[in-house]
Amino acid sequence: MKLYKTPSGIVLEANQQFFQIDADWDQLINRDDLHAYLTQLTTTASITAEPTQRMAPVGRQEVWAAGVTYLRSRDARMEESKKAGADNFYDRVYDAERPELFFKSTAERVVGPGAPVRIRRDSTWNVPEPELTLFITSSGRIVGYTCGNDMSSRSIEGENPLYLPQAKTYDGSAALGPCLYVPEQPIDPDTLMHLTIERAGETVFSGDLTISQMKRQHTELVSFLYRECSFPNGCFLMTGTGLVPPDSFTLQPGDQVNISIDGIGTLSNPVQQ
Repeated sequence: MKLYKTPSGIVLEANQQFFQIDADWDQLINRDDLHAYLTQLTTTASITAEPTQRMAPVGRQEVWAAGVTYLRSRDARMEESKKAGADNFYDRVYDAERPELFFKSTAERVVGPGAPVRIRRDSTWNVPEPELTLFITSSGRIVGYTCGNDMSSRSIEGENPLYLPQAKTYDGSAALGPCLYVPEQPIDPDTLMHLTIERAGETVFSGDLTISQMKRQHTELVSFLYRECSFPNGCFLMTGTGLVPPDSFTLQPGDQVNISIDGIGTLSNPVQQ
């Protein structure tokens, strides 16, 4: 099942039908029994049309992110930080017991499908980071998934790892959508994630991988995130990326970033500076 947040309310997609749901977004999704509850709603909710406008599936939740969870991400981070003499930091965190977790965005800075993601004006090397994003209830249960774009200013992070908050957190640095995917069982580890970047109508980068290539388990990341933090409305957690363009590539204003995850859909965003 899929939940869409739209300008006219919440729409549920189930069994190739669309249902209008009268509920508060934050209260609706923050349920440990979300799939069973949505299944029950389909017996009473009104059928409606497929939504044409889709917003980021976030309300009052914080968005966090995990880093260096894929081997390719580790290699890319090591390369960008080599001049600063910090390349071994990323090698060590990849193999460490404790994962890298960082605050990514407030809900107000998140953009949805079709809205522009941004590259910083003070950065010379910028990339999108397509990431399977978990939705976790306030009790720590993973009940949904969405596509995430963890925009990254690699020139800033590469200059000094302590600049990570500036490289990762700014207006338009996070995109989520197009829906909240709510399966009955945890997402299949063989699920494919795709990234394409278009420039002037041409594809300038394309790649895909399965989420099973992630080194850490989703529940492992959640357990560390929830150790000393509480999330009364639940939390979104981007789980890291293994789809990294070559070091010679940087985003430009006008580019189009398309992130697809099988079973969830496609998150498309133009790039602005």
